[in-house]
Amino acid sequence: MKRQVYLDYSATTPVKEEVLEKMIPYFTQSFGNPSSLYTIGQNSKQAIAEAREQVAALIGADSKEIYFTSSGTEADNWAVIEAAEARKNKGNHIITSKIEHHALLHSAEYLEKRGFDVTYIGVDDKGFIDLDELEAAITDKTILISIMYANNEVGTIEPVSEIAAIAKKHGVLFHTDAVQALGNVPIDVHAIGADMMSVSAHKIYGPKGVGALYIRKSLALPSHIHGGGQENKKRAGTENLAGIVGFGAAAELAATNLDGHIEKVTALRNYFIDRVCKEIPDVYVNGDILRRLPGNANITFEYIEGEALLLLMDLDGVAVSTGSACSSASLTPSHVLTALGIPAEIIHGSLRFTIGDFTTKDDLDYTVEHLIKNVEKLRRISSVSKEKGWQAYGVV
Repeated sequence: MKRQVYLDYSATTPVKEEVLEKMIPYFTQSFGNPSSLYTIGQNSKQAIAEAREQVAALIGADSKEIYFTSSGTEADNWAVIEAAEARKNKGNHIITSKIEHHALLHSAEYLEKRGFDVTYIGVDDKGFIDLDELEAAITDKTILISIMYANNEVGTIEPVSEIAAIAKKHGVLFHTDAVQALGNVPIDVHAIGADMMSVSAHKIYGPKGVGALYIRKSLALPSHIHGGGQENKKRAGTENLAGIVGFGAAAELAATNLDGHIEKVTALRNYFIDRVCKEIPDVYVNGDILRRLPGNANITFEYIEGEALLLLMDLDGVAVSTGSACSSASLTPSHVLTALGIPAEIIHGSLRFTIGDFTTKDDLDYTVEHLIKNVEKLRRISSVSKEKGWQAYGVV
């Protein structure tokens, strides 16, 4: 049987056994509708209340500030679109960055079509926004700033506390997408000063299909889905009971294991990067080497096509992600790596490796062994080389 190595924890994580065990009764036994008045329904309501407290504790919030959603994407949409619509009498200007997740960028594009003005600020070659550029972009019409806590491709951790302080100074709302940061860095949303924060369960060994939006207690954000009175009348629809319970259990585990998780995953990441950089020529790491998510290693392999390398690694049983968010047909380079100023021809040779709680040193040794083999193979057969250049490949 072919060995399987999973190195795409930023895409999703497996559900931990402890989390699954907590979820199962809510599929089969304690399945009551939380809006029902009888005992089985009220037990479900109490289970949701407990999960809300567990998620709140992970980010330093009050449980009344947590609103469950179907995903981090929904939370981003809710925060940005509803906040903009609610404050349009005060202005129509929004600021975000060029490296946001598409859940945010597409929400911003939607608002542009509805008459809002959006400024997309750039980043430096490590993926950090410029705080002076951010503040200079604020006008008397600015109503919202949305900058992600940590980038999903290169792992850069943004200075969110400083961003929140700038927003507060100018009376502007601040939202941050913390989907990648959750469970990977310590988060205290009140200390940061964010008005809204998006999180998701399936990035922290919880189930897919459930996320949450933190909304500061004193902030009146309009309802997102209309119907019943669920989520304090903010998001109608019968709750994803088992999913929410799973999110709570995963959040509690993440809080308990946070320091150990960070220490283990960071050590494995550094070991992996060190081996790759020493044993494979013409490679380099994208993003900052220190202020990045603990398990993230986004690496460029020059003179090859990243998707070809991804497919060869998959044949060897190693699951990774292309650092170029593109299809083979379009060859459109990653918007994140483009924003870092990396040339298109280099971007196409990038892969993202993300390490998690179940990754072992043996997994990484196996991965490096097959990377060496596959990179050599692709460079040998490729028309791209140091001598011929990328023009021969047709991407520049």
